[in-house]
This record gives sequence, C-alpha cells and structure tokens, in this order.
Amino acid sequence: MKKIVLLLLIAVLLGALGHLVGLTTKQAFILSVFSISISGTLLFWELRLGFVFVGSGMLFLTRSVDLEHFIQFASLDVILFLIGMMIVIGAMKEAGVFGWLVGRLLQSQGLGGVRLFIIVMLLSAALSGLTGEVTSIIVMVAVILDICKSLKMDPTPLVISSVMTTNIGSASTLLGNPIGVLIALRAGLTFEDFLMCALPLSIVVLGMVILILCIWYRDYIKDISSRLADRKYSERFIHSVSLDSQMRTSIVLFAAMIALIAMHKRLGLLFGIAENDLLIILPVIFAGLVMFYRPQKIRSYIENEVEWASLLFFMFLFAQAGVIQSSGVAELLAQILVESTGSRPAVLSAVTLFSSGLLSGALDNTVVVASFIPVVKNLHLLHFGLNPLWWCLLFGACFGGNITAIGSTANIVALGVLEKKLNKKVDFVEWLKLGLIVGVSSLVISYVAILLLPMFFR
Repeated sequence: MKKIVLLLLIAVLLGALGHLVGLTTKQAFILSVFSISISGTLLFWELRLGFVFVGSGMLFLTRSVDLEHFIQFASLDVILFLIGMMIVIGAMKEAGVFGWLVGRLLQSQGLGGVRLFIIVMLLSAALSGLTGEVTSIIVMVAVILDICKSLKMDPTPLVISSVMTTNIGSASTLLGNPIGVLIALRAGLTFEDFLMCALPLSIVVLGMVILILCIWYRDYIKDISSRLADRKYSERFIHSVSLDSQMRTSIVLFAAMIALIAMHKRLGLLFGIAENDLLIILPVIFAGLVMFYRPQKIRSYIENEVEWASLLFFMFLFAQAGVIQSSGVAELLAQILVESTGSRPAVLSAVTLFSSGLLSGALDNTVVVASFIPVVKNLHLLHFGLNPLWWCLLFGACFGGNITAIGSTANIVALGVLEKKLNKKVDFVEWLKLGLIVGVSSLVISYVAILLLPMFFR
C-alpha cells in the first residue's frame, strides 16, 4: 500500500510540476502516465509489463496517441535486431560454443588466483561486447559456480566482479546492450563509430575497474591462489569438450554476421541501402540461416531463446517515450535543461552523463535511456551538437548500472541465479560500497575523455 501511495504521489507531483513549468493539461497528463510506468517498474519490477500496458492504454483512451503513431514509436527496428541476435546467440549456446571457449581459456597451465580472477573479468567483458550482457552473464555465472564448487569457495565476490565487468563490456560495441542498439539507430551511429569511440574508452575503464576489483577482493584472490596451489586436480574446472561440426558451423555463422554488421555502413553505400536498414536486417537473415541449419530446433529457439517479456516491455516503453517527444513535453524539458546549464555544452554533457549514470543505479538502464532519448533528440532545435550527448547517455547508462544491485539486467539475472542455485542474497549496502567506487570512477573517466578528446566524440 505504501508503494502504491508513493506511485500516485509521484505522478501527481510531476503533473503539477509540469503545469508550473508551462505544460498544458494534456501534456501534464502524458508526463504523469509515463512517470507511473517508470515508477511502477522500479517499485513493482515483476509487474512492469502490466504498468506499460495499462499506461499505454490510458494514452489511447485519452487520444494522446493513435495506433499508427504508437506502432511507429514502438521502435520495431530495435526489436527486430534483438530478435535476430537472440536466435543466433541461442544457437551458439545450444551448440556448446561458450562452454568450449571458456573451458579452453581456463585450462591454461600455471593458473593462479590473480590470473584466474583477471581471465574471468576479461572474458565477461569480451563476451558482453560480442553477445550482449544477458547472454554473457548467464554463461559466466554458470562457469563461476562450477569453478567455486570445485574450489569449495563462496562464488559471490567473483559473480559481483563478473557482473561489473560485463556492464563495462556492454558499452564497448553496438551489440553489447539493447540501449546501444537503440542509441545507434536514433543517433545514426554505426558499428565502426562504436569501435572508434566506445571500445577504446571501455578498455581504459575496464582496466581501471579490474584494478579496483583486484584490490577490493585481494584477500579473496589470495584464498583462490592458496586453494589452487594446495589442491592437485585430476580433472579440469570445465570438462574438456571437443569442437564438433555443429560448433564450427555456429561459430562461422556468428563470425560472418559480425563481419557484415561491422561493414554495414560501407555495404550500404556500395549497394545503395540505408545503413540502418542493413544493420537491422542482417541479424534477421542470419537467424533464418540458423533455422535452415537446425530446423528441428526452430520452435525451441523462438520460445526459449527470444526474451519475449523483455521485448514487449521495450516496445511499450519506447512507444510511450515517443509520445513524450511528439506531444512537445520533451522539447520543453530540453529547453529547461539548457537554461539551467547556462547553454554550456560541457555542463550539459556532465548533466547528461552523471544524471543518466546515477539514475541507472536506481532504474534498469533501458528505462533511463528510453526516458532521456526524447529530451536529447530535441536539443538539436537549440543548435547543440548531439553526438557527445549520445555517448554520455551510453556510458552513463552502462557504467552507472554498476552502482547498485538493480542497475542493469545483468545484475538482476546474476543475483537471481545466485539466489535460486545457492540461496545466497547479496546485501544492498555491500554492493553499494563497491558499486559507488566503480560506477563513479567509470563516469569520471568517461567525462574526462569526452571533454579532452572531442575529435572522437563529435
């Protein structure tokens, strides 16, 4: 009941505040509905679909949006891209590619505590950038549980560290996070842009985060080293798996898809196809090739590998954000933001980066980005260069997700597995102590880079 009262209070206060800053009654209502969807997601995570469904219905009933524009705002381009990627990645997971890859890396000679810890961190970040944060963390948590079961150790510190580096890696490429896809499509950024701008900065931040984690968990790492030194293994952490034909085919399809996505801008120019159109449709084509190769698994891929609940949530949330923009609410908020920052781009970048980062610590970062995009898009009316703000939004949402245990989907998935498998719960304050250091440090490095290297982020 307290949460419901708080939810209604937030909606009323935002609506009243909207009136005070110049919103019409209809605009204030739209803002209130959107705030209920966002706040409801935060307060009642398991009911997030219900909130965006009912909120969208209210927008229809009040004629704040019609069906044609709602579908247009739902970002079906992003959804199609994600569906294709989920099927291709699901085929690789089903073939055992990730287990084979991790097993090969962990079977190296002379494996000590520091080396093992760093390998797990680097692998978490790399897999996140290539396959997406959710797939990466599912694979890595399974690996970590196997390792810690063998060593008879608490997996919690290793899982937390893996999650944090997963979130860093998710900003490194266009494939790492749904928000990266959304920002790329709305900002007109390409895979090459991410490789030139996001990847180098993510590597620098990753190095800093790994150093922080090694210092924070130094006693834990010493314990790993002593257990590795004292125990003579007759078996590996991960059972040795041979690379069969199904794995090879899955790897070839994935590698070909990544290569074509990386060149989508150049291919679009060559064949006269809009670069974003090619970016969206390539994963769909390769998902179709996977189905041709494994026809008996089509139903399994569609039902089990595609996260339909998340995709539906994204669609309705993006559509509501589109209504915020088309109704003029975002334009007014953009004007207020510019006036409050004194029309200084450096201050505006700082506000965008740190506010999105801190909010991502409290909300799922997809929610934060969907809320920010309409405001950022309207800043072009005020003659601001948008590219630095898009990068601020990306880094803020991805890196800020490390601040709390609910800051990103990867956090929630990993902690859910820990609770389900081992009945272990991570204390919110315990995470926050480390998360603030990692998150704020990452945001500061990002801001300095954007400020001092404008040639890369313009």
